Order: sequence, then structure tokens, then C-alpha cells
Amino acid sequence: MLGIFFSLIGLGLLAGIAVFAYLYTTTEVPQPEKFALAEKTTVYYADGTTAIGSYAEQNRSIISCEGLPDYIGNAIVASENRTFYTDKGLDLKGIARAFINNVTKGTRQGGSTITQQYAERYYMGETTSYVGKAREAIMAIKIAQTESKDEVLCNYMNTIYLGRNSYGIQAAAKAYFNKDAKDLTLSEAAMIAGIIPSPSTWDPADNADMAKSRFKRVLNIMQEDGYITAKQHTDAKFPQTAAVAQQNEYAGPNGYLLDMVRRELVQSKAFTKEDLDTGGYKIITTIDKSKQDLMQSIGDTRLDDMPESLQIGGIALDPKTGEVLSVYAGSDYLSKQLNNADQAVFEPGSTMKPFALLGAAQSGVSFDTLFNGNSHQHFTGLDQEVNNALENNWGNINLYQATANSVNTVFMNVNEHLTPKHTAAIAHEAGIQGDIDENSMYNVLGINALTVWDLAQGHSTIANNGVKSTLHMVSKVLDSNNKDMYNAPSKGTKVFDANDCALVQKAMQGTTTYGTAAGTSNMLGRPIAGKSGTANDEMASSFVGYTPSMMNVWAIWNPDDKGNPQAVPAFSGYGISSTGYPAHLFQEFMAQALQGTEVEQFPTAKDNGKIGGPDGTWGLGKGQSSGLSNNTNKQSTEDAQKQAEQDAQKQAEQDAQQKAAEEEAKKQQQAQEFAQQCLANPSYSTECPNYPGTTTGGDGNNGNNPGNTGGNNGNNTGNDNGNSGGTGGNTGTNGVTQ
Repeated sequence: MLGIFFSLIGLGLLAGIAVFAYLYTTTEVPQPEKFALAEKTTVYYADGTTAIGSYAEQNRSIISCEGLPDYIGNAIVASENRTFYTDKGLDLKGIARAFINNVTKGTRQGGSTITQQYAERYYMGETTSYVGKAREAIMAIKIAQTESKDEVLCNYMNTIYLGRNSYGIQAAAKAYFNKDAKDLTLSEAAMIAGIIPSPSTWDPADNADMAKSRFKRVLNIMQEDGYITAKQHTDAKFPQTAAVAQQNEYAGPNGYLLDMVRRELVQSKAFTKEDLDTGGYKIITTIDKSKQDLMQSIGDTRLDDMPESLQIGGIALDPKTGEVLSVYAGSDYLSKQLNNADQAVFEPGSTMKPFALLGAAQSGVSFDTLFNGNSHQHFTGLDQEVNNALENNWGNINLYQATANSVNTVFMNVNEHLTPKHTAAIAHEAGIQGDIDENSMYNVLGINALTVWDLAQGHSTIANNGVKSTLHMVSKVLDSNNKDMYNAPSKGTKVFDANDCALVQKAMQGTTTYGTAAGTSNMLGRPIAGKSGTANDEMASSFVGYTPSMMNVWAIWNPDDKGNPQAVPAFSGYGISSTGYPAHLFQEFMAQALQGTEVEQFPTAKDNGKIGGPDGTWGLGKGQSSGLSNNTNKQSTEDAQKQAEQDAQKQAEQDAQQKAAEEEAKKQQQAQEFAQQCLANPSYSTECPNYPGTTTGGDGNNGNNPGNTGGNNGNNTGNDNGNSGGTGGNTGTNGVTQ
């Protein structure tokens, strides 16, 4: 047994030696220019083949190190490997530690010496495999045995990624200080060396505090190790860097998509900025190119009298999966980096009311409960009276009608029962991350600024029947070998009761049939849940709408030169609050985005709540003191909806008639213009009745065909022959001259 045991050990050792010998023989040390990773990380639309753009324009320049000041290399040694000049180029413990982490955790951890980092750079993306890590270690050994320390350091300086898309010290000197590497000062060299571990994150333009801290660390080590004097240390001041040059890849609207994808992946903790700049990945997004092009076109359309300062933001998504299908973030990333889809904020107004409506459903309140819908009401803790839009008085109405017509006083009553804290909690539970004032009764009226993305995240949970799916733009990330490196979160979280959400969806369908966006559902030919919103003092307006499988959100706001909100003025007939424009954008997008798709029905909702709520105190109470019965109230809602649909149908017929009349008038105008051209120049067209070549004037029988045969046959032999066509000939001639 012992013999067998030791024989196996011997065979294992021999096999290991053989593998090592093979790898050592077949692993070559490439030239420095091959070390800098040539592959770009490319971002694709959802089809996986059409590119949106790529990260890191490859900026590399291999130079001789002979003319470089010594303090450049010494700064890098001080920052990355203090024992560089004395060690053997290998850290066996570091190799073992990195190997275990890379293989077991899927991370990419490099070696601790400059030689190892240099080797690791060549095998970027492969160091999570056993073979890749083994080849990296063997390459480090061969480099240490075949190259001098000065050669290793120079090659390292020429290939290291230093941020701002720059590979090597020469490219970095240009990117940070607009000068050649040989002209770098001690301070500038120390700053660049300090950020080597994370150059994209520690760039002074992004994180000045960290860059300064690393700068001081490098100088301290350089003095301790004798590279600089105390006076040089004292005299060295943190340098001023050049502005970050924007890549051409980010021009136009695609720059927003590239930036959003980068931020999503970095925030997921799955990748760093350096990973995305240098990893050569293939990122497949959820963005549908046709819908993105459509949304971009609609958002870019500027009406003649639209204020130049007016901003527009939009998003379309699948609420079932959280996949973002398209965004409108702006027209050109290079001219305006602030993203109108997920960074710029606006007051959402009444689009926040559905969260309070959901709270009423959760509290066991029947949506048929009547509320006082008039203006000039007072509520707990408020000195000022509350009014509806245009100070409208709606009388006693239920929650369906109040939602459809966005009646402020009804929802203030609802919020009074729920409490602002509870309403805020519901919105946050739905997925909204922005701040919502838990102490203000007005939070139900949308007084707290949010992004379009945030608002869509909250509403998508209601649209998905209470299941919260994280909105995302990235579907998956593949490495250069098409190996999965990342997959989007696919599992939703159940946060609300499905029937409660169905009740809210039902109420929101009133908006698009007889409410503030009446006719929208009829125009799109399918059920649509929607909610319009206008901010306080007309500072912004928005619209949220969806089918079971597609949500579309639009918002407009009007910042001044300093970014402060100001009123949205009336334009192009959209009224003093312009509330109709976001709904118009919604209709424009959905009319085309939904073409050819199945008409979906919302789930059937069961209103199990009690009139007046469980305690009988909601609205007018359980006694329905308005004198209207439950059935009567339902009938009034149905009558209002039926009337709105009839009005919408009538308007559609009138529009069709007007369009037909306009087309007929256009045809007549074209006929008259054609006739005039023929009279002026008989050779204008072969269709002209007097076109040269027709020699018979026609007879009365032919002329009996009014304005046609008689007139045509009676042309080129002269007016007399043309007139001889009788009644038909005269009619034909008259047809030409009118």
C-alpha cells in the first residue's frame, strides 16, 4: 500500500513537472506593444449584433525610457512595488493568494510585484482560469530571468493603463497635463503614479480627495526610500490637471446609453471602471433599437413655439421583467451630460396619487366610496385651503372618478387617513428611491422631485401586479471568449397584493377613457392605464401610462440658466399647464410601438372594500350622505365613461371628415394648377388635353362624355374644332380653363 501511495505521489510530481515544462516552453514573452490590451468593450442593442458604441478609445504610445527623469520610474516603484530593485520579481504567496481568489471567487486579482502586474496585463480576462493564471506566473518567471530591472520597469510604464483611455506614461502625460512624459514634473509624476491601482475611479476630476491622498503617499515613500530630498518633498504641490477630453464615441444620444450602461454595471459591484475600459467585453443591453430610434425622434421634435429651455425626459420598459426598452435622455451627451431620464429631476405632481390609491385599497376602502370633490377645503395641519386644478368643483365623486380627473381634494382626504408617512412608505416599497417628505400632507400631490426612471420604477411595480422588478438596461456581459460574466437580475420581489394593484389599474384606465387624457385608450385601440401630473405652480408636467406589457413615461420641465425650476408656459395649444403635452408624447410613442402587438386585457379587479372604509370614516362615510346609492354612483361613472367615449368617437369622425375634405380640396387645387400649366404650355404633359399630336377635334358624340373624351378629342385642331364637340367639348374645355 505504501509503495502504491508513494508511486502515485511520484507520478503526480512527474506530471506536474511535465506540465510546467510544457507551459514554460510554449509561453513566450511578447513585445511591449502587445501587452496593452487591444480589445475594446463594446455595447450592443438587445439584438446582440448592432453596436451602440464602445468604451475607451485606445490611446497608446510606446517610447524610449532613456530620456525620462528618474523620478518618474521611482514614483511608480514607490507606489506599486517598493522592493522592486531587490526582489526576484515574484511573490509566491501573492501568486497563490491571487490564484485562489481568481478561481474560487471569479475576481481578477493581480500579483503584488511590478513584474507580475506586467505579466497579468497580457493575460487580462484569462486570469480567472487555471491555465491563464499558470501562464501568467510562468511569464513572470521568464521576464524576471531574461530582462533587466530597467527593461521591466520601462515596459511596465509603457503598457500600464492610467485612466482617461491612456495606456502608458506618454499617453497619460498628454491626457492629464498636455505634455510629453519627458517634461513631467515630480509632482505630476507622483500624481499619475498614485492612481495606478484605480485610475478611472481616482482621477482627480472624479475624486480629488483620493487623488491627493495617494499623491502624498507616493511622496512620503519616495522620501523614506531616498529617491527625493525633504526639500523636494516640501516643494512638491498637487498639480492642476487638464479637463477630461470627451470621446467621440459619446457624441449624440448614444453617449447617454453608454454612460447609463457603465454606471449600472459599476453600481452592481460586478465591474470597475477599469474593467470596462480594458476588459474587451461584449455588453448586450435590453434596448430595442427600433423603439429607441422612435423615442429619440419623438423627444427631439421641437414645436415652433416651444421654449428653448424646456427639457424632456422619457422611458419605455417592460414592467413584467424590468427591462428598459428605450430612453429619452437628451439630444447630445457631449453638449449636456445631465441625463434627463435618470439624473435630472422634476416634481411629478399627481402621478404620485396612485400610491395613495393603493394605500386606500390596502386599508379596505371600497373605491365606490364617495368623497367631497370640491375645491376650497381645509385639512389637518394645513393653514391654507386646498383647491383642484382651475379650482374646479366636482361634487361628490368616488375614487375611480377622482383618479380619472385627478381631483386634489379627494386625495388629500385619502392622505389624511393614510398619513403622509404611510403614503411615502408605499411609494418607497414600490421601488422609488428619491426622497419623499414623510411629514407633508402635500406629498400625495407630488411635491418632491424625482427622476423619470425613479417614477417609472415605482409605477412598474403596480403595473406588474405587485411584483417589483429592478429596472435595468444590461441583459448580459460576455468576455472575449463569449463566456458569461454577468446576467441581469431576473427574479422579482412580491411587495403588494395583486388584486389591490388591479384596482389601481382599473381606476387609472378611467384617465385614458373619460379623464384627463380622455380618448387615449380609444385612439390606441386597447385598454390603457394612465395618470397625468402637474407640478405645483406649473413647474413641470408628466404622464405615466401602460398596457400589461409596456410602460411609457414622459415628463417636461423648464429650468432657468442656473437649473432652477420655473413655470412651463403655454405652447402650441397645450394649455396654461401644458399637461397635455406629455400625454401627447405618450400617444405618439405608443401608437407606433404597439403596432402589430396583441391587445392585452388587464386583470379583473374585485373591489372587496367597504364603503367609507373599515371604520366608516373615509370620504362621506358609510352612510353615503350625498343621497346617492352605490349603484347610482357606479352608473354615474359608467355614464361619464360612455359619454367620453362617444365624444371621442364623434371627434374622431369629425377629424376624419375634415381630413377627407382637406384631401379633396388639395386634389382640386392640384387639378387647377395642372390645367393652368397645360394652357400655358401644351407640351407640359402628355396628359394635357391640348398636347401636340392629337389632330382631330372630336364630334358631338365624343363630346357627350363631359370634360373627358369630347374635350380631349377637341384640342389640337384649334378652339373652333374643340368647341364643335358640342356640350361634351365645351365641358372638356371648361374643365381645362377653371
